[in-house]
Amino acid sequence: MPEDDYLTPSFMSNQIHKDVGFVPPDGLCWVSVLSCLLLACSYVGSLYVWRSDLPRDHPAVIKRRFTSVLIVSTLSPVFVWAWKEFTGVKPEPSLLALMGIRLEGLVPAIILPLVLTMVLFLGPLIQLAMDCPWGFIDGIRVIVDPRFWALCLSDMRWLRNQVVAPLTEELVFRACMLPMLVPCAGPSTAILTCPLFFGVAHFHHVIELLRFRQGTVSGIFLAAVFQFSYTAVFGAYCAFIFLRTGHLVGPVLCHSFCNYMGFPAVSAALDHPHRLTVLSFYLMGVLLFFLLLFPITDPLYYGSPTPPCTLTPIPSSICP
Repeated sequence: MPEDDYLTPSFMSNQIHKDVGFVPPDGLCWVSVLSCLLLACSYVGSLYVWRSDLPRDHPAVIKRRFTSVLIVSTLSPVFVWAWKEFTGVKPEPSLLALMGIRLEGLVPAIILPLVLTMVLFLGPLIQLAMDCPWGFIDGIRVIVDPRFWALCLSDMRWLRNQVVAPLTEELVFRACMLPMLVPCAGPSTAILTCPLFFGVAHFHHVIELLRFRQGTVSGIFLAAVFQFSYTAVFGAYCAFIFLRTGHLVGPVLCHSFCNYMGFPAVSAALDHPHRLTVLSFYLMGVLLFFLLLFPITDPLYYGSPTPPCTLTPIPSSICP
């Protein structure tokens, strides 16, 4: 048997049937982790290739950063290809399929993960609806109005938060990193490890806050720790969605939705005139989310096994 064939899905399946654990090639984990670290540094570093005294929300800064992150994101599949060639891992699915770019199960992947995320945000959505001055019909009219979308597309901050950041971050930090981490660490550990690169990558905001003195040093670092924790948990959720569905589109849409919603305003809910109603929906949303988490993300809806899950030799609750 050729040396590279022992990493094919068929051979790994035979090993499972023989009750022999998967033994990764020597150095696979180090290569995988270093590749992910290099990819994360490339993404964050691309934000600082432009020298400017303007804050990060200035349209000129946003446009320049669009250029650099789009270049890095376009080149990010090269990291996965180079990792695959260097380690000798020979997956059966194509490189694009491993990265969640495929047609099988596309419609469920567009709808179901987003619905699941909206269930989690049921409380904030109800709170937002109660406080919104518009009626339901008025809201529908705004959504279908082309002028509304033209205004959004002309807003650099909206484009960054709702389109460019979700697309490029999910491509780099999920679609490219998880295929490299799963063969080494397994799906569960990869889900917990991958968000660390994502969370650390957001620490670059500290540099800009300190640079423009937007708060005290202690306040900035406390905010950074909170953001790291929040983005790590969110990153784990997106990694879970990616592995379970095998699609990039689900995490991208969930990321965009969460960027729009922001962190739930729990303090505002506690002071709301209809506090009991709002808090009830908060609790209901969380309970329904955990109840529906596995059923809605069942790989059978998206083509089982999903391509990223073919890289793990041992079935698990995440990659059955």
